[in-house]
Amino acid sequence: MPSSVPSFAELLGQCERSAVHLELRDSYAPTDRFEAWKLGERIDWEDRASWWHSYDQLITDTVARGVAIRRARVVSEPVSDYIRWEHYVTRANVTAGEEVRWLPRRQATSVALPGNDFWLFDGTLLRVHHFSGDGVVVEDEITADPEAVKLCSAAFEAVWERAIPHHQYEV
Repeated sequence: MPSSVPSFAELLGQCERSAVHLELRDSYAPTDRFEAWKLGERIDWEDRASWWHSYDQLITDTVARGVAIRRARVVSEPVSDYIRWEHYVTRANVTAGEEVRWLPRRQATSVALPGNDFWLFDGTLLRVHHFSGDGVVVEDEITADPEAVKLCSAAFEAVWERAIPHHQYEV
């Protein structure tokens, strides 16, 4: 069945000011890249062609249009292997133009957090990610519901204020 949810690239293409992403899970569905990293494979950061993907280019192009892209991750400590790997590969996100911060979960107790990861575009449109228990995306939902937008926007900003910039966060 075809999805009626616009692609991430379409949503980002319509974005004019900001796109923020809040991640709340300590692991997601394993990928080949994660499995290779666990076996000791590392990225040759000097060989950009070997790791630069269409996602990175999309982010770079969007930032060049003046859209601020911020990502915040709430993580349990000590971090999982998945988060350790995610921290390692975040260099690509930062190189592409994202601002990324990390918030230890113990510092998020007083933050009203939504139940799902999300992207918020221009403070008005949410793309909510619904995952299975093992971290596979089951469905993405698009909503402009004012209450959901308000909660997610406030949660992101509260996390962002407390979170540690990527270059300062150690795993």
